[in-house]
Amino acid sequence: MVVVPAAIRAEIAAHARDEAPNESCGLLLLEEGRAVEYVRAENKAASPYRFELYLDPARWADIELEQGVVHSHLSSPPRPSRTDVENIGLWEGKPYLIYSLRADELAAWTIRAGEIAALELA
Repeated sequence: MVVVPAAIRAEIAAHARDEAPNESCGLLLLEEGRAVEYVRAENKAASPYRFELYLDPARWADIELEQGVVHSHLSSPPRPSRTDVENIGLWEGKPYLIYSLRADELAAWTIRAGEIAALELA
C-alpha cells in the first residue's frame, strides 16, 4: 500500500497541469509506505507520450528516503502503457504512480519482468 496525503496529490495534479501538453514526472519520497514529499523533476523527453525523468544529480544524491516515480497521462487512464512497461528501468519493482489529467485520478502500480500489479492507494 502507498499512502498519498491530499496535499501531495494536489502537488502532483498541479505539476501535471503545469506541464501539459507534455507528461510531467517526479519523485515520490516515502517513509514506510507513506508519501512525505513530491519532488518535481523535468521531463527531458518533453513529450505527451513518454517521460525521461531528470533531477539535478546533487539533489537526487541527497535523498535518503525510499522513492517511487510519478508521471502523468494527459488523456489516457492512470494505468501503465506499453511504453511505461518497456521503459521501466530504475523503477522496476518500485512504486510507480500515474496521474490521469483528464480523469483527475491517481493510481499506483508495480512493474516487474513485464508484469503489472496494482498497488493499493490510500
